[in-house]
Order: sequence, then structure tokens, then C-alpha cells
Amino acid sequence: MFMQGNIIAGEFDSMMNEFSLQKVKNFDLESVLKVNQINNIYDYLKKHQDEEDGQIITLYDQMPVRLSQNEINQLISDLEKVMSMYH
Repeated sequence: MFMQGNIIAGEFDSMMNEFSLQKVKNFDLESVLKVNQINNIYDYLKKHQDEEDGQIITLYDQMPVRLSQNEINQLISDLEKVMSMYH
């Protein structure tokens, strides 16, 4: 099942119970996330969602991408959609 959020997009594989992340903001990528990885990202962002400076995430451990406070809140919403797909 394809999921297009505000910040992320990807494909959820219900047979494998994993999310294939294909886009973050305007960057294309391919990364498979298990439920515990999604939960860890979500928990971290929830703890830091009120920080006015936002957060910097890295893609492929090399490319930093800045997310504003508003984008963090959008990403949290996107992750909640993905989390609802796991079983």
C-alpha cells in the first residue's frame, strides 16, 4: 500500500510488515524501516517537537536535511499513518 504524506512517501508491505521509505521532502531514496525503527524515530521527534530550531536528519548517514518545527510536526503525523499499518 502506497502512502504519500506531507514529508515522507513510501510503500508498506503488509506481508513483510515493513515500510519502504522512498522519499523524504524532495529527496528520493530507498530504505526499509521495521516497526521498531519507526517507533524510535517517532519517540525521538515527539520528545523534541517543541524545539523552535527544528531538527536535522541524515539520509544514508551522509546527507543532512533540515526539518523546521512545522515540518517535524508534519513528519510526526506521517509516521502515525505508517505506524497504523503495522500489525
